[in-house]
Amino acid sequence: MLTWVYPPGLVDRVVAACGRVEQRKRLLPARLVVYFVLGLALFSPAPYLEVMRHLVAGLRGLGLLGEWHVPAKSSLFRARQRLGSEPLHVLFAATAKPMATESMPGAFWRGLRLLAVDGTCWDVADTEANQAAFGRPGNGRETGRSAFVSGEVTLVGRLPRSCSAGQLVMADREFLGVPLWRAFTTTGADLLWRVPANRVLPVRTLLRDGSWLSDIHATTDRAKRDPVRVRVLAYQLKDAGHAAEASDYRLVTTLLDPRRYPARQLAALYRERWEIESVFAELKTYQRGAKVVLSSKTPDGVLQQIWAHLLVHHALRELMVRTAATRELDPDRISFTETLRSARRSVTVTPGGFSP
Repeated sequence: MLTWVYPPGLVDRVVAACGRVEQRKRLLPARLVVYFVLGLALFSPAPYLEVMRHLVAGLRGLGLLGEWHVPAKSSLFRARQRLGSEPLHVLFAATAKPMATESMPGAFWRGLRLLAVDGTCWDVADTEANQAAFGRPGNGRETGRSAFVSGEVTLVGRLPRSCSAGQLVMADREFLGVPLWRAFTTTGADLLWRVPANRVLPVRTLLRDGSWLSDIHATTDRAKRDPVRVRVLAYQLKDAGHAAEASDYRLVTTLLDPRRYPARQLAALYRERWEIESVFAELKTYQRGAKVVLSSKTPDGVLQQIWAHLLVHHALRELMVRTAATRELDPDRISFTETLRSARRSVTVTPGGFSP
C-alpha cells in the first residue's frame, strides 16, 4: 500500500528536493528511511526492529536482500534524525488531495464538495524541548506553564489557501469569526458553520423556509459599519432515547438562496461534519493506538511522526475510496479498522515495492 500511494520515484524526488540524498552509500538510504518512518505509523506502536522486519520480510522471502541486514536500533534512530520532518511534510503536501469524485455517494451536495475543519491534540513525550516548542495545556495549579502555542482557530486560519469555489466547508461554533469567515469566502468556497449559543443574530429579512438573513461583525467593528451578510438556520435535534429532550442548533451559511438551498436540507447536511470526529478516532485510537504517546524527544521528531501518521491515514483512505468506487458505495460503508488490518497484512505477506 505504501509504495502504491507513494511510489519510490516520488519519494526519491521529494528526498532530493529537501536535500536529504546521502553523499555515500549507506545501509539505510533516505528512501528506505521514509518507508520505515511510514511503517512506524502503520504498525504503531510496534518497536523499531519489528517494523523494519515487517517491511523487508517479503524481499527476504524472494531472496532479494542479498547481504543487506536489518541495522541496529541505534542506527535506525540516527537515520530518522538525518531524514527529519521536512520530506514527510513535502510528501504530504504533494499527495494529500480530495479523492472522491462527484459520482461518489456522500462526497458532494448540489454540486458542492463537502469539507469539514476541526482541531485535535496529540500527546507527546515530556521533554524540555517539546515543551518549549508545543507548550502545555494550562491550568490553575501550574504557574509558568504555557498553553498550547497554536490554538485551533489560529491553525485553521492557514487552511483557506487550499480551498476554492465549488466547496462547502463545515465547522463547529468555536470557529465563527469575521476574519476567518472572510478568509474562507475570499477563496470562493461556501460555508456552513454552527453559531455559539450567546451570539445575537437579528432578523434582517425573514425567508420563506423559516431561515433569515442577518449580519455578523468583527469584534473590532464597534461601529458596525462593515457587516458580513449571512443566512441563519435555527432548528432542534431530539434525543432518540429521550423524546422530550431536544437541543437547539443555529447555523450560518453563505448559501443565501432558500429555493436552491432549503433550510431543512442544510440542517440535515450539517450532521456530515461530525464525521471528522470519526477521522480523529481512526488516527488516534486505531492507527496510532489508544492513549499512545508520540515517542520522539525532539520537536522535529514529533512533527516527523505526525506527518507520517497523516500520510498513512491518507493512504488507507485512498484504499477505502477506491474499494468503495468499485461497488459504487459511500466510502463510509468501508471499515477503517478492517482496511488497517488488511494493509498491515499486505506489508508482511507480499514483497515490498522498493529495494533497500
